[in-house]
Amino acid sequence: MKLFSEFIVLIERRRLPRAIVATFTAISLLLSGFGLAGAHAAASNGQAHKLSRDLQSAIDASQTPKARWARDINGRRMVQVVFVSGENDPNMSGLRLSIAQAGGTISAAMPALRMLTATLPANKVTKVAERSDVKFVAPNRQTHRTASTLEAITGATTVGVRTDSTKTTYTGLDGTGIGIAVVDSGVMKNHEAFNNAAGVTRVVKSVQTLTTTLADWTNGYDATTSLQPGSAALASYEAAIDNSASLAPDGFGHGTHVASVAAGRPVTYNVAPDLTGIAPNANIYDVKVLSDLGFGTLSDTLEGIQWVIYHAKEYNIRVMNLSLAMDSTDSWQDDPLCTAARSAVAVGITVVAAAGNFGKNLFGQEVYGAVSSPGNDPSVITVGSANFKTATVRSDDIVNTFSSRGPTRGGRIDSTGLRTPDNLLKPDLVAPGNLIIGAAATRVDPAKLTWNNLATLFYVPLVSATGIQQTYRETQMYLSGTSVAAPAVAGTAALLLQANPGLTPAMVKALLQYTAQPIAGANLLQQGAGLLNIHGAVTLAKVLRTDVSSAIAAGTISAGASLLASGKTMPASRSSTVGGTTFNWSRIVFAGGNRVVTGDALFTKFQPIYNPRVTWARKTVLERYPDYWDSKKIYVYWFWEYPLVNQTLLTSGVVDATALAGASSLVGKTGVFTPTATLSGWLLSGSGLVLSEGLVLSEGLVLSEGLVLSEGLVLSEGLVLSEGLVLSEGLVLSEGLVLSEGLVFGEP
Repeated sequence: MKLFSEFIVLIERRRLPRAIVATFTAISLLLSGFGLAGAHAAASNGQAHKLSRDLQSAIDASQTPKARWARDINGRRMVQVVFVSGENDPNMSGLRLSIAQAGGTISAAMPALRMLTATLPANKVTKVAERSDVKFVAPNRQTHRTASTLEAITGATTVGVRTDSTKTTYTGLDGTGIGIAVVDSGVMKNHEAFNNAAGVTRVVKSVQTLTTTLADWTNGYDATTSLQPGSAALASYEAAIDNSASLAPDGFGHGTHVASVAAGRPVTYNVAPDLTGIAPNANIYDVKVLSDLGFGTLSDTLEGIQWVIYHAKEYNIRVMNLSLAMDSTDSWQDDPLCTAARSAVAVGITVVAAAGNFGKNLFGQEVYGAVSSPGNDPSVITVGSANFKTATVRSDDIVNTFSSRGPTRGGRIDSTGLRTPDNLLKPDLVAPGNLIIGAAATRVDPAKLTWNNLATLFYVPLVSATGIQQTYRETQMYLSGTSVAAPAVAGTAALLLQANPGLTPAMVKALLQYTAQPIAGANLLQQGAGLLNIHGAVTLAKVLRTDVSSAIAAGTISAGASLLASGKTMPASRSSTVGGTTFNWSRIVFAGGNRVVTGDALFTKFQPIYNPRVTWARKTVLERYPDYWDSKKIYVYWFWEYPLVNQTLLTSGVVDATALAGASSLVGKTGVFTPTATLSGWLLSGSGLVLSEGLVLSEGLVLSEGLVLSEGLVLSEGLVLSEGLVLSEGLVLSEGLVLSEGLVFGEP
């Protein structure tokens, strides 16, 4: 049995060829029938802690809860759930068999993510979860949308980025060659906002993954869809999800607007306003996972993300925008949507997620801890919303009160039943998200202008308020929310990757945070590092090496290696002028989930945390490693994930500013409640602890010079609650639609 266990370890650490893995998997399935295979034996204890808190509550409740993923069928409580598997068989054959034996059916399979969506009796879930190859089980929760002046207020039209930008021409960075996947409610591909200079649409692919619905509880299937390149099964699947011929590609209207913020191009008519997006020549990949009412399921979104990951290298999809949110009580380590987003990051995709629109409750009180999934994952760039008050000058900008505040409140339950929240610093930054003009989807019918559902329901505040003559393929409308702020950052990521294709997702995040503008009066949990500054981020990106990503993949770059391009130095000025406002860069970068770091070494030396496969949050460091179908490493087969030990995280010369903020107090405005501008000012004056020997993970503890560093900006729950803070516990409720904030139409 010891040899058997060691064999499993070799497989999980990719020490054996796939053919041997497949053979071993078949043997282990056979042995499991005799109770001999440890890979499929029941877990000795703690299986209940594999279940999401809301799922466990639904199983234990005396009555079936009013959740769309739970239902009584013929007097029996049924639930629709997502199983996260650790099985070495991509078909997850053993898990499928166990679900079938429990009276369940498979609704969808995401083999590259090692996940299955299944419907089964609620009282059988725990039994299936006892399998040691089941890592976690979450309900198939509902996902929903989170709901050009834009160029000027973000710094897109500054020297070094894009100049001479008008409705007909511009010069500079525009996202050319970079693919942005918009995982949303669809994109109206024939809207003029998505044409290139030749009048050809830049929406390269349109797919729809609405293959599972919460309303369908009887027609489950268990058909394996192969992702093997060139297979007939893959061709059949791609044909089935092709949405390019739809006459209503975005019946809801959210995804089209989001795509235009990220990558819209001026339409032909010569009237204001100009809806030019951030990266107006980037390619767009439309992945429809939300219905025409703006809702979807976790399973649909997972399948959409799997499609993006699979085709990322084929289509050069370097950025994925997730302007959607999901309720979650789970830790980032367990949440399936976080796991999928982290998988995308692991293959080099910069994932941008909306923080959510839950910054205040129904009583108008400010709420902390309401960042939605997948924005609670440390590897993604989580974006909050700022109100620019309709003026391009940035000196009066504020953080929207609807914008979700950190810290993240999903958590894990230990063997004693104690729940520990993640408490990670979020959002990472904010971007304009109030009354943003963008493309408005209509039905593809030039004879009759049929509006999307958002525009139909809120025509006066969203459509007529634009003051333009609405013409087919040139239609525009307003939207507000973090879901509008996120694509501004996604478009910026495309510009950065065009300027420097060697950037990794973590490097993109560091550039955006370090160069952000702190908004006066807002703290770290309200705005992160500050307001998006495209000019600063591009300026800094241009002095860095352009081969970092490939060097990491080849294993030819080590901690501390130079990050500067030949002949380049750090910018002499750490300031920008955008919209007539000159400001210092924040110089703030989040690391390890709850630390603030700074210093030139972040960009002059290679930091191991820039490896896209590595995720670090507090005392957890994971590597998520992609395996591929082909030797050229284009199509992802599946992922391995395991904890790292003795791993250098930060090099010498990095400045740890965590201790400067002190203990967290809402009243005292310290710790996580420290105004970002205040902390930035301290860093500008040279404060902070210089790490002379870097930061190394050893035996599960973060060490520096032999001393255990403090947990830094960890939220003190007792202290905060005693100060009257309204604190979310990781379960986000439906938000409704944000129309605008701090501005009444027609008023300044």
